Amino acid sequence: MSSGPQIPAFALPALKSLGDLSSAQIVLIQDSREQLPLKFEHLPCVVRGLQSADYSIVGFESEFGIERKNLDDAVSCCMGENRERFERELHRLRGFRFKRLLIQGSRGLIEAQRYRSRLSPKAVLATLSAFEVRWDIPIIFCETPEAAALAIERYAFYFVRECVKRANDLIRGSQALQETITETKQPTKSHKT
Repeated sequence: MSSGPQIPAFALPALKSLGDLSSAQIVLIQDSREQLPLKFEHLPCVVRGLQSADYSIVGFESEFGIERKNLDDAVSCCMGENRERFERELHRLRGFRFKRLLIQGSRGLIEAQRYRSRLSPKAVLATLSAFEVRWDIPIIFCETPEAAALAIERYAFYFVRECVKRANDLIRGSQALQETITETKQPTKSHKT
């Protein structure tokens, strides 16, 4: 009996010209204040304090951030003092290149009001939409902790892969420029007829 789809190990593109970076391992960071930490199967994860977000990547702490909320926490962040505090958290993520609000649960559970609050589903969804627009932070729903962990691993992998590709393009561009400079400095041979 299969426990679900098999996910291949994450591996960055082979970029030998990057030296030590070509074999670098992606390491996730889980904020030390996370109450119910996720278990990651494909990438290593260290626990340390993060200024913003619940999950990030070593070396990209100010560029990659995922804020995770379970359904009840997400709903409580839509009202009163919790809303003000949560908006300050989202404000700190505004300059990140990659950011997400990951809600562990489903939109359907919000629509069915399957949470511990009297706040209407319409008000919750309207507030989440306002957060998404105001703070430019896409919201994703993952129904299980396993799905949430896998989503974070995939986002981290593709984010780092794009950074490595950019670094490789920089190296290639620099090498091409050096070759052009070398070619123009070589003396030209004159042909006698």
